[in-house]
Amino acid sequence: MRAEEGGRGKRLVIKIGSSTLTTSESKIDYGYLAAVAAQIAEAKEAGWHPVVVTSAAIACGLERLGIEKRPHDMPSLQAAASVGQSALSTAYAEAFAAHGIVTSTVLLTRRDTADRQAYLHARDTFDRLLDLGVVPIVNENDTVSVEQIRFGDNDTLAALVACLVEADLMVILSDIEGLFDANPHFNPEAKLIGRVEAIGPEIMAVAGGAGTTVGSGGMITKIKAARVLMVAGIPMVVCNGRRPGAIVAAARGEDVGTRFVAASKPHEITPKKLWIALGDAARGALVVDEGAKAALVSRGSSLLSVGVSAVEGRFEAGDVVDIKDGSGHLFARGKAAFSCDEAALAIGRTRAELQANRLLASLADKPLVHRDELIVFE
Repeated sequence: MRAEEGGRGKRLVIKIGSSTLTTSESKIDYGYLAAVAAQIAEAKEAGWHPVVVTSAAIACGLERLGIEKRPHDMPSLQAAASVGQSALSTAYAEAFAAHGIVTSTVLLTRRDTADRQAYLHARDTFDRLLDLGVVPIVNENDTVSVEQIRFGDNDTLAALVACLVEADLMVILSDIEGLFDANPHFNPEAKLIGRVEAIGPEIMAVAGGAGTTVGSGGMITKIKAARVLMVAGIPMVVCNGRRPGAIVAAARGEDVGTRFVAASKPHEITPKKLWIALGDAARGALVVDEGAKAALVSRGSSLLSVGVSAVEGRFEAGDVVDIKDGSGHLFARGKAAFSCDEAALAIGRTRAELQANRLLASLADKPLVHRDELIVFE
């Protein structure tokens, strides 16, 4: 498990979900946290530079406040997050201090990462913390991030962090063994998929929704995170976080859970493209025909209006949009050069047709999504 690499050392991102870190809706499992810290200390001793992305601030706050059942109103959830973040940071600091390791707290929101300058500043901060030998403990800022409490997930946050630090591996410690070919909660014949080399519609189809009341993510969010990481050249493992030595085993490359294998020759993925892929929520979608999809996937082309068959949602020029094929499979994401209204008028038209229309002529000289602002997941 030696991890030296030109003095930089390999970087390991570990994501711990709420359902793994808690014993119930409002109780942190401190014994488990101590065991995780011991594993991460072992990985650090072997030369890895770990970053932890954690959930459970709300659960920790509920425990401190003596609230047994998770409330549903937003002020109570945010109050619990405010109390819990301090307690959670202290718990991590104490667990790692037993191994002589200093931790830090990094709180992020999607709003932070949607701003490119903030994204770059966060990257610089992570680099310096790792240079200093610190283990950053990253969490969503649930106290102010209303959207993330309702719909967010730390799988996406962990993937963003993995891209920020240019990780060599990301490990998700979950409450299940990995990705199955069917839902194991309902189908006892479901089989674990040990290795995934490509994420197509069939893999997306076997991923379910959120499965517990403690966390807000599910297998589908893990698949979406893996989809971006694989293109970025970062392998990802999803495994049962309660399995003894799971982190160390994954770092050694042993068979544990499901390993999403990174492309040996990934597409050219610039930091800007990673920011587009993960840093901001898509505002809408463009549905393209098979010819346009082939041009994007195989030839690295820009997306032209003529290849788009439908526009979904409301978005402005400069917003991030999903790009889907005719079956609804999302295979790319990019920055739209037109608003949704302009796009709806331009789609299906060639450059010559746009130039011939005085109302649309201004749209003729630029693609709907430029290749430099587009990331393809296949």
